[in-house]
This record gives sequence, C-alpha cells and structure tokens, in this order.
Amino acid sequence: MKKTAEKSIQGKLLRIVKGDITEREVDAIVNAANKYLQHGGGVAGAIVRKGGAVIQDESDKIGFVPTGSAAMTSAGKLKAKYVIHAVGPKMGEGDEDTKLRQAVQKVLQLASEHGLHSISMPAISSGIFGFPKDRCAAILVQESKKFLMDNPQTSLHCIEFCLLDDETLGFFEKEFAKI
Repeated sequence: MKKTAEKSIQGKLLRIVKGDITEREVDAIVNAANKYLQHGGGVAGAIVRKGGAVIQDESDKIGFVPTGSAAMTSAGKLKAKYVIHAVGPKMGEGDEDTKLRQAVQKVLQLASEHGLHSISMPAISSGIFGFPKDRCAAILVQESKKFLMDNPQTSLHCIEFCLLDDETLGFFEKEFAKI
C-alpha cells in the first residue's frame, strides 16, 4: 500500500493510496455496487471473495438500492468493520454526474451517521460502469472536500481514495493538486 497524497480540510484528512481496498484497515470500505447488490465482478466481487459470503447474504436482505444511493453491511473477514455499498451510475443512463455526486454524498452521510472515523473508497463507476475516470476523480474529491467543509462536526477524520491503477491514480492526484 503506497500513500501518494494527503490534504487537510478543517483538521480532517483527505488521502490517496494506491493498492487493494480489501486490505485497508479503516472503519469502512466503499464498494462500487450495482442496484441489486449482486457482488459478482470488479471491486464488489473482490470484496465478497475476501470478506466472505456474509457480505452477500446481508446485501440480499437489503435488496434493491437506487442509483445515487448507498447501503451498509458488515465486512465479514475484511480488516474494515463495514462495507458501504455505493450505487453509482452506468454511462448512458442519463444525468450520471448528479447520480455519482448523490452516491458519494450518501456514503459520507451514512459513515457520519454511524460514527465512523475513517473510510476508503474506490473510483466509483469508473470501471465496468464506464464513467470517465477524470470526471470520477473530480466528483469524488470535490464532494468529499465539500462534505468536510459543510460538516465540521462529522465523526469522519479520514476520507481515503484507494486506487488500483496508475491512470486513475493520476487523475486523483491532479484533483488533489487543485485543493
């Protein structure tokens, strides 16, 4: 795991790391989920494979989660305590930027409502859902910064972006340079 950038916002930390989100020791990791919380491929598949069937079982009990929203389950055998399943948009469905903003806002609200101190999120929707990586980076970083600015009382002390590939990492580093 390699830390590549950190920024302080209102005494809270925004951080970029390169590595495997399933290995993060944070209160919650964020899963880039589909509406039916069926965790077969991509980040979702990796989370269930490593965390165990309990994550899929709890997701099945939740059922449907609309695009732009999020739900929380335990994290099974993962180092994190919880998994927040964020349902980002698929490219081509319309109003994708707004839906991604809403998903990020919901993730941060859920984490704060549950008193979590640290979360790690991937580049939601930028994989198999086809959302452009540069726009994804801009939205995730802007919304996280805005949340910390607008909610100084939040329990969240660290919002981390955990990225696997150099291309996506580069877009997030460019957004951090603007803070």
